[in-house]
Amino acid sequence: MINDTKHNLRLVFWESTAGCNLECAHCRRLDVSHQLMENDLTTEQAEVMIDGLAAFAKPILVLSGGEPLMRQDIFHLARYAGERDLPVALATNGTLVDDAMADQIVSARIRRVSISFDGSNAETHDAFRKQVGSFDSALAGLRRLRERGMSTQINTTVTRHNEHQMDALYQMALREGVDALHLFMLVPVGCGLEIAEDQMLSAERYEEILNWLYDISQEGRIQTKATCAPHYFRIVRQRKAEEKKTAADPAPTCGCGTTPGGPPPGHGAGGHPGGGHPGGHPMHAVTKGCLAGDGVCFVSHTGEVFPCGYLPVPAGDVTKQPFREIWETSEVFARLRDPNQLGGKCGLCEYRFVCEGCRARAYAATGDYMAEEPFCVYQPKKMRDGQ
Repeated sequence: MINDTKHNLRLVFWESTAGCNLECAHCRRLDVSHQLMENDLTTEQAEVMIDGLAAFAKPILVLSGGEPLMRQDIFHLARYAGERDLPVALATNGTLVDDAMADQIVSARIRRVSISFDGSNAETHDAFRKQVGSFDSALAGLRRLRERGMSTQINTTVTRHNEHQMDALYQMALREGVDALHLFMLVPVGCGLEIAEDQMLSAERYEEILNWLYDISQEGRIQTKATCAPHYFRIVRQRKAEEKKTAADPAPTCGCGTTPGGPPPGHGAGGHPGGGHPGGHPMHAVTKGCLAGDGVCFVSHTGEVFPCGYLPVPAGDVTKQPFREIWETSEVFARLRDPNQLGGKCGLCEYRFVCEGCRARAYAATGDYMAEEPFCVYQPKKMRDGQ
């Protein structure tokens, strides 16, 4: 058994139920139900999970789903966690947040609420969420929370369906006064697997959007974060190194404003993301890219523990083992914590210790979660040098 206590648990995403009132095209689940699931953790089981977590760590506990607001005991559990010094955040689709629900969210002392918007207008969002009126309901819910002083965040999964609306989503986030905008890069799992061929962006387009995210992060108008896009950390370092070089020794630029040999093309294209997590900071302030099984884990609605919500490789079960035992002794987590086990070009990359590539996308593409990230255009120096 491996006893590794060096890796601090920062975020736990709990899928409080698999039930949901929507049928989103990119949902991580295939078995979405419009009702609570019979095998959801009971209130008592959830309390045991929270006690086990609080006994050894104080991560942010993100109440997610499905739709967590469908659980009748969700506010009891939020308070229960808060009483044990666990910061609590809520990830919701926002459509159930009427005035009474907003009051309950605030009174439960939840720190931040993230609401998902998959488009900057009703037409785009509703088509992806498969429910007419879901955009207007979510926006109304967001505004009710803002009126009550709740810290709020917009989450957006970037696909071909909405990539042209990134600027508009950014302006919407500013206009609505939210604290953060988190972009999620689609991972082909669950329903996302069924739409991957049509909706996954190319590696080149991901590069453009992540460079755009860096651009808006430099404006300092809103917290930003890229999720399931660990190569953003490589981009941040490339951009900062180029900026230092340009400041020290200005070089000629090409027509698009980039310096020869600088960041990848398209970084400014068009102007432009927990379980990112509610309550976070700008992405460049975090230590590294993929934190699955390292600083983050995911607990399913039945109690199974996974490195993240998109990597379906079980590491334990909180109904059978203490949370601490899973976190400190899981062989899956131990492997993910060792960048030297990365395969392909990720294993050769000079940025592997700050990026690691998306382990979930690697698993979806190859069946090996330590294989190379399939949606990264960067060629490591060792490959360029022919080593």
